[in-house]
Parts: sequence; structure tokens; C-alpha cells
Amino acid sequence: MSARLPLIGITLDSEPPAPVGTGGYSRFPWYAIRQNYMDMTVACGGLPVALGHDPGIAAQMVSRLDAVVITGGAFDVPPALYGATQAHATVQTKPRRTVAEAALFEAAMEKGIPVLGICGGMQLLAVLLGGTLVQHIPDACPGALAHEQPNPRDEAGHDVHVVPGTALARLVGATRLPVNSSHHQAVRDPGRCVACAHAPDGVIEAIELPGHPFCIGVQWHPEFGISAGDRLLFEGLIDAAGQAGT
Repeated sequence: MSARLPLIGITLDSEPPAPVGTGGYSRFPWYAIRQNYMDMTVACGGLPVALGHDPGIAAQMVSRLDAVVITGGAFDVPPALYGATQAHATVQTKPRRTVAEAALFEAAMEKGIPVLGICGGMQLLAVLLGGTLVQHIPDACPGALAHEQPNPRDEAGHDVHVVPGTALARLVGATRLPVNSSHHQAVRDPGRCVACAHAPDGVIEAIELPGHPFCIGVQWHPEFGISAGDRLLFEGLIDAAGQAGT
């Protein structure tokens, strides 16, 4: 490992003010992130930094970074971004966050640094690269397994099959991984990306951009470290970031 740790920008979630008397975190708008995003980044040799939602300075933020992680959250990509004229009743959006993350992604692509999209971050990657989404798996995919797993998120919900010969397969060194699962939407068409992992029911679980040093999206949450492959994915991101920063 070099003396200089690669600087990994990690996007934040945002929450509205808590109403008076509800005991919420703050009566003012606030950012949030689970600790394990940062912990996994540090454990794999990176220096994490939180990225706020100001698209006007996205390029300046990315200019100082070696990689970007677009995180997940309990919200959806606005359907209009992928040409949908109607939104499923379950769709909830955070437009300010999406605009900021899109700007960060575009700046990262312009700079040519690694990008990892996690859960909703993977869905945003797909849309920004010309893809489309399934708006609600239970309605669009009859017989699909429980992608909103009933057991805790630090346990596996199902396995995914990794496509041999893909960048993801080379990183994790396996064609089958146990993963956690917390999503009601999925990638329908990966656009300029290719699908590199699927659930047993056929739902796309990971995508990657051919020809890019490291642009991967995974539908699960590897920051929990459910399998050795999760850590290998983060290590691959940090290694690629180190090369980008040299």
C-alpha cells in the first residue's frame, strides 16, 4: 500500500426536518450515512470522505477524489429520467440528491476515476448510461424471490450468479455469491452497461461498463461484508483508485 491512501468520495443520504415533538434527529435538514460504508472503505485501504448534495461544485469535489461510491437509500430514481411516463404508486424520489449524484457521476466519468454504485446507486448508474428500470419487482416480475428480504440486512437473503469472464467475476474470484437484498426496483435494460450478475429469478443484480477501468454497480450492499466477495469488491475499488491517483 502506498503512503497516500486513495481518497474515496461516498455520497450521503438526506432527510427532512423532524416535526416538533416527534423525537427525530433534527428539526433541520440533515445528511446521513451508515457507519459500515466508511468502515469497509478504511478496512480496504481507502480514505473515505462524505459528499454532500451540491451539483454546482460536483466537478470541484471530484477533482480531488480518486474514486466515487454512489450509495443506496430508501428512495427511487425519478421515472422520467429513463423515459417512463407514469410512476408506480410505490415510487418515492429525492430529486435534489439524484441531481447531485448524477453530477458527481458525470464528473467522475470525465475524470476517468473508478465508480461503484450500490443498490440505488447501481440503478442510477444504469439510468445515466442509457438504461431503464423495473419500477416495482412484485408487480413486474411475478414469482420473483423476496428482494426486500425479511431477515436482517447483515445476513444473506439469496445468492447471485456472477457471469464468468466479467470484471466482477475477476474481482470476486467466484461465480456464486451470497448477498443481502433490500430493493423493490431493479435494472430492466442496462443501457451501455452489461449485466454481470443475476438472482436465481433472473433479476439483474450487478452491471459493469465495458472498457472502463472500474465502473461497477451491485444491487446488494457489500459494505456489510456478507461474503469474502464483498470485501474483494471494495479492495478492487481501492486498488483501482490507487492506480487512478498515481
